[in-house]
Amino acid sequence: MTRLIGDADKAECKVDRLRSITEKLDEKEIELEAEIFRAMADPCRLKILSLLREGELCVCEIMVGLGRPQSSTSHHLSILKDAGLIKERKDGRWSRYRLSEGAVIEMLNMARLMKEACISKMNGAASNDKS
Repeated sequence: MTRLIGDADKAECKVDRLRSITEKLDEKEIELEAEIFRAMADPCRLKILSLLREGELCVCEIMVGLGRPQSSTSHHLSILKDAGLIKERKDGRWSRYRLSEGAVIEMLNMARLMKEACISKMNGAASNDKS
């Protein structure tokens, strides 16, 4: 670190600070958070979350929305449920699904905002290249 910074005292301070931050990290919590992101990292599952954003749906409605068979739809629903992103409610012989928390909507909103910012930045860079 000293080679990068050039000052041994500053380097030691930075290393101490990084150690302090690292010690506070909870590996189990990080793994659980990573599981949530892995569950959301599939286009089909993002589509399911977007469908459920509009309200509770049964599996057959989700199947129609996705254009996928029941086995595939159930597999994706299971992953989302295991990650805590959706909740299941039994209604007779039907299973109905909904988003588990308002925070899921906020995550979807943040992803959309980040995507728009990235597209905007790319469009700005493309227009600068043309100049």
